[in-house]
Amino acid sequence: MTLYTSLPLRPVRQLDRAFFGRSPRRVARELLGKVLVRDCGKLRLAARIVEVEAYLGENDPAAHAAAGNTARTAVLFGPPGYAYVYFIYGNHYCLNVSCEREGKAGSVLFRALEPLLGIEEMARARKVTLRSSRDLLQLTRGPGRLAEAFGITRTRDNGCDLTSQSSGLWIGDDGFPTKGIQVTPRIGISKAADQPLRYVLAGNAFVSGRKNPAARA
Repeated sequence: MTLYTSLPLRPVRQLDRAFFGRSPRRVARELLGKVLVRDCGKLRLAARIVEVEAYLGENDPAAHAAAGNTARTAVLFGPPGYAYVYFIYGNHYCLNVSCEREGKAGSVLFRALEPLLGIEEMARARKVTLRSSRDLLQLTRGPGRLAEAFGITRTRDNGCDLTSQSSGLWIGDDGFPTKGIQVTPRIGISKAADQPLRYVLAGNAFVSGRKNPAARA
């Protein structure tokens, strides 16, 4: 039984460093529709980016960079286009990409993806049995789930160059046309929670949050 059908993945062109060397707001909006890719030998995982949040650096109380340039946050103050991975709540990892010029912190958090390739492998990583279309939502809907589906950890991926295919974890563009972008306040935070810095592909079932009507359809 086929649980999930999508258009064949078109050729994916990796994003360059200049794409990320801009305001997190702009990078976040333009990341929607792009593709996160994990290459493990002959195995490739790919998923479309459908929800992200922008974090604005040292002047953003909700950003890790607000604590300054430390051993933990050094990636955020380095060159743009690198993975910043942190462990939260003692049970899952979160993937971010550094933005802005080197020396100025900024980042984008990946909150949800729509699986395209390697769905069975993602399900095994998440220990999810695919019995219905609802089970697919358990794979990459939410920052912790998507990190687990892609095997993302701080040890393995923090500081990884997301603009280089040789890194094994990278971001590309397959020309997907983005329509209906929705901007809302960030979720799951207590500081600066009212700022409209969450960007989603409206109507996509994989967008996280209890109030996503597409996910309940």
